[in-house]
Amino acid sequence: MSFSVQLEGVESIYREFAFYIMPGESVDLVAHTADPEKSFRLQSALVTEALAGGRWRFAAPALPGLYPMTVVREPDGERMVLHLFVLTPLSAVRDGKLGDYRIGEYPEVPLRGNPIYLPPRGLVEVTPVNASTHVSPHFTLGQFLCKQEGSFPKYLVLREQLPLKLELLLEQFNEAGHRADTFGFISGYRTPYYNARIENVPYSRHTWGDAADIYLDGDGDGRMDDLDGDGSSGAGDGTFFRNFVEALSEKAWYRPFEGGLGDYKPNAAHGPFVHVDCRGIRARWSG
Repeated sequence: MSFSVQLEGVESIYREFAFYIMPGESVDLVAHTADPEKSFRLQSALVTEALAGGRWRFAAPALPGLYPMTVVREPDGERMVLHLFVLTPLSAVRDGKLGDYRIGEYPEVPLRGNPIYLPPRGLVEVTPVNASTHVSPHFTLGQFLCKQEGSFPKYLVLREQLPLKLELLLEQFNEAGHRADTFGFISGYRTPYYNARIENVPYSRHTWGDAADIYLDGDGDGRMDDLDGDGSSGAGDGTFFRNFVEALSEKAWYRPFEGGLGDYKPNAAHGPFVHVDCRGIRARWSG
């Protein structure tokens, strides 16, 4: 894209992207371009107030759901599709459930007082219809769903920073010759209920919607590709993936995406995979 869009401090350069807002929230949407000859218009069913310089202000609807918008750059007609998800407030959780779907309980006290571990404000309602929505060009909402049982509607938390990071990593792998259209997912979001059931740590970033356990699967066989060139998918490919990401983390432009990074060996249930998250501070491990 030759322009970007920013909403609540998050900026996207992608032709398709999702943002997450609370009901009734006052929102400013800003389009940026380096060409002063270009202008913008907004296509939306929502009532918006046009401000100067490619800016709009609107109130998020009171009803949770998906509200699409399109930003069009004039006069060339280049467009960016935005999927605005109005969240279901976390306060709607009753006895650890939203409807029939188990959520569980978030810790009341943030880890080491860090505000990134405060409970999320709300959750995305996922239906069979919106699960296929692209939250970024190469990732859909449904890829991030928790693996727990339950019928629709289901719910998840997804921070915009995670699809941004995954798009960046996928682009870098493709440029290096490791071709894939998306990543395979071992785990995306986890409800606190599911996270406790699998006996993971209570402050796992998966429950805050900014972590994913992933593998590169360009050939579509459901396992990590042979990245290290030894002729098979194995632990060495997880190490290769981890080292590839680690090398990126040394670059200045990667700093906004710093977070956790760990590689995991294959077992009877799954092939090798790598954990990445957007906690904002460096964390490294091997499992």
